[in-house]
Amino acid sequence: MMRMSRDEFERVVTKALDGLPEEVAPYLENIAVVVEDEPTEDELLDAGLDPETETLFGLYQGMALPDRGGTYGNVLPDRIVIYRLPLLDECQDRKELIQEIQDTVVHEIGHYFGLEEEDLP
Repeated sequence: MMRMSRDEFERVVTKALDGLPEEVAPYLENIAVVVEDEPTEDELLDAGLDPETETLFGLYQGMALPDRGGTYGNVLPDRIVIYRLPLLDECQDRKELIQEIQDTVVHEIGHYFGLEEEDLP
């Protein structure tokens, strides 16, 4: 298992967000990006995964941007959750971990923009 403090992990997530293309930032509204240790069994089941053998690196929770109508508003922020422990378990070294965190952030931002799983890297 890779080691990285929670603070450093959160800094890598922040840096991944800061590294998004400039044209993306204006569209990121009412969304919170958080780090949690690992997904719950219910989150895994809801994603169609077997909690015994599969896990998630990240999860988008909310209403995708294209699905928001004119009456959308006054709602709690959507959430992108980045799961720290599965990423630490999967990655062999620091470089791989940082790349996987960046890829996961971009992947979940893709869901925010309405992309389906098969449309994402």
